[in-house]
Amino acid sequence: MSRRGLSRLTPLALVLALGLSACGGSADDDTSSTPAGSGSSSSEAVAVTVTRDGDTFTPNGERVELAVGQTLDLTITSDVAGEFHVHSTPEQEIEYDAGTSEHEITIDRPGVVEVESHEPASVVLQLEVR
Repeated sequence: MSRRGLSRLTPLALVLALGLSACGGSADDDTSSTPAGSGSSSSEAVAVTVTRDGDTFTPNGERVELAVGQTLDLTITSDVAGEFHVHSTPEQEIEYDAGTSEHEITIDRPGVVEVESHEPASVVLQLEVR
């Protein structure tokens, strides 16, 4: 290649190199946020509070991220007794009384697992297990 051809490629190579270095960064530069309800490692439990007031649940269908084997610490505050169905494999049931109770859930397979009430019918949480 001629000297003139090389001199034309130099600015292009410089622009590409600068562009690639701008995209990179070290782990110390990570400013991304962790989604609500997710822990930074599978050893940390994720805490979620569910409130039932009559036939209304809060949260209502919220997605919570968990790692496979990570514990979900579920606090339930309710004005009446009830039951949640956790559609995991194997399926789990959580019975709760009126008042405040605490429960632990662990999912051992990846996927989206619904936590729902059948009376009244409502999807309370969606556990996104990765």
